Amino acid sequence: MTEALDLDAVERTALLTAALRAAETRRPDSIYQDPYAAALAGDLGPELLAEIRTATFPPNAPRTLPSTPDYNAIRTRFFDDYLQAAVRETGMRQIVVAPAGMDSRAYRLPWPDHVRYFEVDRPAVLAYKRSRLDGVAPAVDHRAVAVDLAEDGWVADLVAAGYRPDTPSTWLVEGLLYYLPEADTHRILDQVAAVAAPGSRIAADIVNAVALTSPTMRGLLDVFAGWGCPWRFGTDQPEALFDQHGFVVRAIQPGDPEADFGRWPDPVPPRAVPDVRRVFFVHGRRR
Repeated sequence: MTEALDLDAVERTALLTAALRAAETRRPDSIYQDPYAAALAGDLGPELLAEIRTATFPPNAPRTLPSTPDYNAIRTRFFDDYLQAAVRETGMRQIVVAPAGMDSRAYRLPWPDHVRYFEVDRPAVLAYKRSRLDGVAPAVDHRAVAVDLAEDGWVADLVAAGYRPDTPSTWLVEGLLYYLPEADTHRILDQVAAVAAPGSRIAADIVNAVALTSPTMRGLLDVFAGWGCPWRFGTDQPEALFDQHGFVVRAIQPGDPEADFGRWPDPVPPRAVPDVRRVFFVHGRRR
């Protein structure tokens, strides 16, 4: 069995996400269910989550960091709903999750028969995932594409797996962009835009610039930096960023009416208020 030790620092954050989803699944008031999350998290995922909980919820002091468990629950549910709504559109037959990480939506959500579902990630990630889901059948026409998004040529592998650039698609870029240098973010969005037919949909999460430097984020940023995967990029104008690459998008924040689900514990200052840490859920279409 491929071990988690074969994964690099950024890849291991997928195990943290799986551990967060497993913890959410165990809650009596959970806002989604992921029956595969615990297996995907393995032994390392809960250890990473314990570090996050220690930093976020100090025993003898008020919480000053954003609540990662609540954020992750909202993000997962928001993108669950987004993808499920996308495939109800006439002509929407392709989903691309890049990077796939330990995401189990291909296994745990219902999909129409006409959908082809592509999971794009590095070979070590997909190998680990296969080992943890041994014997579990996906609920959709599932295509795993073992490539590195940081390298040129991955689009050709996606097409070789059956992706059609001339047909509308829905892309999910979840849990990635804040780990990338700005130049890599632009390059990946350019590559996605080049093979996303007009009318294709995209969704992603991204932080603002203040989130990379704010003292109110320091404890969380220090944990990720200590793991070897510091946050590198954020933008205060996510709509403009995606517009540069041919996408017309909206950006909402956890706690906004569309992305709350009764779980966001903090105020949501208006976008015009400066010097506030923010995370955005971006969603829109290819022009």
